[in-house]
Amino acid sequence: MPAKKLKNTLSSRALLVGLGAILAATQAVPALAADLNASVPPVPAEEAVLLPQWRFEVAPYFWAAGMSGQVASFGAPGAQVNMGFSDILDDLDFSVMVAGEARYDRFSLTTDLIYLKLSTSETTPRGILVSSIGLDSSMTTASALAGYSILERPNVRLDAVLGGRLWSVENTLKFDGGLFGGRSYKDSATWIDAMGGVKGRVDFSDRFYFTGSALAGGGSSNFGWDLMGGLGYEMSDHFSAVAGYRALGVDYQDGDFEFDVTIQGPIVGVALKF
Repeated sequence: MPAKKLKNTLSSRALLVGLGAILAATQAVPALAADLNASVPPVPAEEAVLLPQWRFEVAPYFWAAGMSGQVASFGAPGAQVNMGFSDILDDLDFSVMVAGEARYDRFSLTTDLIYLKLSTSETTPRGILVSSIGLDSSMTTASALAGYSILERPNVRLDAVLGGRLWSVENTLKFDGGLFGGRSYKDSATWIDAMGGVKGRVDFSDRFYFTGSALAGGGSSNFGWDLMGGLGYEMSDHFSAVAGYRALGVDYQDGDFEFDVTIQGPIVGVALKF
């Protein structure tokens, strides 16, 4: 075969081989891409984007607290008060204690409500002016605090909180029998204090954790504070129990009305989360 014809033949064959290789590659690339896609598991829709969700917690609790300090009402001089929990329980008519929290991402709103109604009475020696004197006393404190997580770790959370606390104290003096029987006198005060501080939680394990808070403030009162710490146990994803100790104080005075007390004692409660 002449050299020129051989060269043309080889060039044609090389061209055909090159075209065949290119065609094979174009067919192989989609197949290889399909194999690679098949080897990578699809990402579940719920894991693709994890958006923050609202979480709520309602926690009724029982506070076996005593009260000490100085109170004054009805224009009488201030008197020292030192009542243990057993003394309060003897005079207790009704009580409500409940806390709540709503949380979204790093933001939170916490509330706390305490209501106590006490009543006691004493008989007089002769019963001429009155045969018995009764005292009804009620105390309400309600707080609302907005918070933001300044520390967020897998097992630690610390929130800075700021808000207000409402106090309302009312005393009613009642006279029965005698010349002044049927008369009653009421003295009350209501005020609001700004409150701020921190609250947090540390998880020791999947079940056990520590929770606590420290608040202080004032405004209408001279000063108010609130400390709480407790150990918790997660019974399930929706229920937990906490036992600890709480102490709070307030120093309020307006004219002849004075309420400078410290309330403290063990606390137990349960929390419903949803």
